[in-house]
Amino acid sequence: MALRFRPVDTGFYDLFTESAQHLVTGAALLSEMLSETADHEDVAARMRQAEHEADETTHALFKRVNTTFVTPFDREDIYRLGSGLDDVMDMMDEVVDLILLYEVRVLPTELSQQVEVLQRCAELTAAAMPGLQTPQKLEEYWIEVNRLENTGDKNHRRMLAKLFSGEFKTIEVLKLKDIVEALERAIDKFENVANIVEQIAVKES
Repeated sequence: MALRFRPVDTGFYDLFTESAQHLVTGAALLSEMLSETADHEDVAARMRQAEHEADETTHALFKRVNTTFVTPFDREDIYRLGSGLDDVMDMMDEVVDLILLYEVRVLPTELSQQVEVLQRCAELTAAAMPGLQTPQKLEEYWIEVNRLENTGDKNHRRMLAKLFSGEFKTIEVLKLKDIVEALERAIDKFENVANIVEQIAVKES
């Protein structure tokens, strides 16, 4: 195996960690949005600010790639991971925005289970990012996120079944289905991030 020169600068790892911390914030705001007493306008405004700050971190990461001669791993993988983390934040912001725009005040309790999955994925991702310096040691991370994604799939099917059970009016079904589908996509984006980390680990081993 050929020896590789690795820079001492930890700036990339710090930015990945910062990006993942934004996801923890976003997941917490999403959870707050589900509360019956939540001020939707206020939560949505704070989510927009959090999404903006996440974008700034992503831009800083990409700028660092473009101005650094030697990167800790493949530039393409840095772009993919940075974009993947940003995609998760965008999807969580979309869920909050949909709840606000559709003026949904009462949400099925099953949605909370899905948001709990998202929060757990966010926590795991934030804990994993500092370990990118030795990505081979992050196997438990991507395995657990994949397991959570499977749980999310099951929750998703159950929520769809509830929506079409006749319990909800047609207009409510249409609104809630958009929210349910957006939540599912957010969890899928977390799995994508975990898969990218796994691929980086394979390349670096």
